[in-house]
Amino acid sequence: MPTHPAYSAHLDSVDAERWPSLVYIPSAAGMRIRARMAEAKFARHCAQAGLDLSPEGDHDLVVDHAQLFERIAVRGWVGLAEGYMAGEWRTDTSADLVKVIRGLLSSGYAPRTPHIKEDPHLVGGEVPPELVARYAGDGMSAFAGHFSTGVPTTERMSHKSFVPAAGRGKEPTNYFVDTTHFAPPLETMKHDLGDAQTRSVSMLLDEAGVRAGTQVAEIPCSGGAVAIAAASRRATVDAVVTDPAVVRTLRERLTLAGVADSVHISVAEDLSRALTRRAGRYDAIVCAENLETLPKPHQRARLELMDSLLSKNGRAVIQCVTATEKISGPARDAMESLRAYIWPSLEYSNSDELRKIADKYTGLRVIGETHAPDHLALSLKHQLTTFQGQLREAAADGFDAVYRRLWVWQLALRQAMAELGMLDVVQYTLTHRHRRGVR
Repeated sequence: MPTHPAYSAHLDSVDAERWPSLVYIPSAAGMRIRARMAEAKFARHCAQAGLDLSPEGDHDLVVDHAQLFERIAVRGWVGLAEGYMAGEWRTDTSADLVKVIRGLLSSGYAPRTPHIKEDPHLVGGEVPPELVARYAGDGMSAFAGHFSTGVPTTERMSHKSFVPAAGRGKEPTNYFVDTTHFAPPLETMKHDLGDAQTRSVSMLLDEAGVRAGTQVAEIPCSGGAVAIAAASRRATVDAVVTDPAVVRTLRERLTLAGVADSVHISVAEDLSRALTRRAGRYDAIVCAENLETLPKPHQRARLELMDSLLSKNGRAVIQCVTATEKISGPARDAMESLRAYIWPSLEYSNSDELRKIADKYTGLRVIGETHAPDHLALSLKHQLTTFQGQLREAAADGFDAVYRRLWVWQLALRQAMAELGMLDVVQYTLTHRHRRGVR
């Protein structure tokens, strides 16, 4: 018979209204036994991963409050994240946190983790620009960079067409995609992140063919870097935001860059409804690491919208984080902590998924892809290091200790997954499909 959640004094400093699931420790019949079993399993996997839990000497992590294991017993990886957010366990550095998560994932640590059922109406809001500024290399971008020392190699790959037979006509059953793989970058420093993010923006705009006179839409606006760079090429830019709260900061950034007159900001929570009258208007559409945070029906709708907005010879270029064949069940479970607190619909699909959606439901086709998994891992490493060095500034911005630890956790988790080869950063180039050709 369930009992009321237990209270613990070490959580007195946690805002109960903002973090209700942290303030009260899970409690139920048999909890003591379940917590002991959770503790034993955690210790066993730490030992398998070579992680030292001793509070003395050269430890990898320290558990300060045994309530952590009650959380794990009830919510698995989400409970482990909540325990970190609540200060019930800690590491000396963010690099140690990455090491711990990487070790647990490598050992196959899989406490029972309830999965959040996807709700097509539940879409996470945009990350506050004040927070992004504390870990972005360029001060405004949350997306991964491409470092200059990673050598690209391109080959032409054949892919199966997913166009329904009834609509295929004489179109071939296979088509070709120019696929570029970036080699691991050489040694970099955290100050190289800004340059790498600028390179990601340049790649997006180059592939989209953005130059003087180009009509560009960024859907949604990713903080200002893409819009500023496109306007600097003397393009006309529509920056679409889904959260009115980011408009003021975006306007300030555009003004400081001297491009405010070339960028029109639109606020639209329902993009499809707001942009219906712009069919065929844009020569280029750009999107940077947003699609993977949307529910599956919204992803399809977003691609259908891009299809309708692009001019006949236009191009859409989308940067996404995708899952590789190495992603594991425990990693999927660990991602539930990000879905629970940041992006309710986050789903890293494999790199084929976007091609399938475009083929089956739109008139678009992927004609080019770039893959840079090592650049993603390094970007996340530098983002985490940068954020760790700006924790006081983040506190001054109004982000409480729990929120700051949440952000350290999400960066560390994704870095660990990327370093294990489970994640990739991909840029897709799409054009309208030619019915009688391979593209």
